[in-house]
Amino acid sequence: MSESSTARVVERVDAEDRYAILVDGRRAGFTAYRDLGAQRVFYHTEIDGAFAGQGLGPQLVQQALADVRASGMRIVPVCPYVAKFLKRHDAFADITDPVTPEVLRWLKAQLG
Repeated sequence: MSESSTARVVERVDAEDRYAILVDGRRAGFTAYRDLGAQRVFYHTEIDGAFAGQGLGPQLVQQALADVRASGMRIVPVCPYVAKFLKRHDAFADITDPVTPEVLRWLKAQLG
């Protein structure tokens, strides 16, 4: 099946604290977060190897960050992939907060 005829959907899965990207109904990847007040702290992004090279990572992160903006929250990019995306796309600079030692300690406690 060609990429242009493949159905791609990004959805927020609140019960799992992540955004998932689905390709033809199958989960192809996710970006995980935890909420700290009005900040959405992204800490891990992963695309299944079977879907590598299809541009799913940027699509997933862009739509996740757009959802954060729509919800009135702010972004904290602990995840290296999200941080790299933000360096290349300044459209979210106005809602991005720095990663601080306090956020990292909080996240470590959250993740166990």
